[in-house]
Amino acid sequence: MSFSEQFSLKGKVALVTGASYGIGFAIAKGLAEAGAKIVFNDIKQELVDKGLEAYKEAGIDANGYVCDVTSEEQVNEMVAKIEKEVGVIDILVNNAGIIKRIPMCEMSAADFRAVIDVDLNAPFIVAKAVIPSMIKKGHGKIINICSMMSELGRETVSAYAAAKGGLKMLTKNIASEYGEFNIQCNGIGPGYIATPQTAPLRETQPDGSRHPFDKFIIAKTPAARWGDPEDLSGPAVFLASDASNFVNGHILYVDGGILAYIGKQP
Repeated sequence: MSFSEQFSLKGKVALVTGASYGIGFAIAKGLAEAGAKIVFNDIKQELVDKGLEAYKEAGIDANGYVCDVTSEEQVNEMVAKIEKEVGVIDILVNNAGIIKRIPMCEMSAADFRAVIDVDLNAPFIVAKAVIPSMIKKGHGKIINICSMMSELGRETVSAYAAAKGGLKMLTKNIASEYGEFNIQCNGIGPGYIATPQTAPLRETQPDGSRHPFDKFIIAKTPAARWGDPEDLSGPAVFLASDASNFVNGHILYVDGGILAYIGKQP
C-alpha cells in the first residue's frame, strides 16, 4: 500500500452522528473529501433536511436519518437501515453532544442526566450497534469526540466534564476490548473552535475591545487563535484511515496547545 493510499477512505461508509452542521459537518466533509460515503443523523427532520442541503452545496452525496442517539431502539433501527441502503459502517464518529452551563449546586439531577445521556450513553449505544458488523467485516474505526474537559474541570460544566471524562475512558475500553478484531477506537479532543455557537463569545464589544472570554482563550492558547472546524478534519481522516491501524485508545487533542501551556506570567 502506497503512502497516499494509507490515508484514502475510498469505498468506506462513515457514520457521523449529529453532523448537520458545525464540527460534525466539518469532520464529515473531510472524510468525504478523502473518499468516504457519508451518512449522518440528527434528532429532527428539519435538521436532517438542513444538513442534506449543506452537503449538496458542498458537492457531497450524503444520506441523512432522523434518530435520537440516546434511544437504543432507534439507533439499532438506523444502523440496520444504513447497512441495507448504503452498506456496513466502516467508520463511526460519535459527534452528537450537548452542554448545559449551570453551576453544579444549581443543576438538577435531571439536567445532569440529560447531558450524560447524550454525551456518554449515546456513544456507548451507537458503538455497541456498529461493532458486531465491524467484527464480521474484519475492521472498523470508531472516533469519539471528546473535549479538553476530558482532562480539565471548569466552572458550570460539571455534567459535561463528567461525560467527556467518561467518554475518554470508554474510548480506551473499546480499544482494549475490541482491538483484537482489528477495530481501532480513538478520540479527538477539540479546543475552542470558532463555530456559530461560539460566535457571541468572539463579538467585538461596543467600545471596540475584544470580548473578555475571547481575550481569555487567546491568552491561554499558544497558537493565539480559536480553532477552525476544518482544523479537525485532518486528524479525523488520519484516525479513520489505515494510516492509524496501530493507533488505539489514544485521545488526540486538537487545541492549539492549550493543554500543554501553563499560561503567561501576569
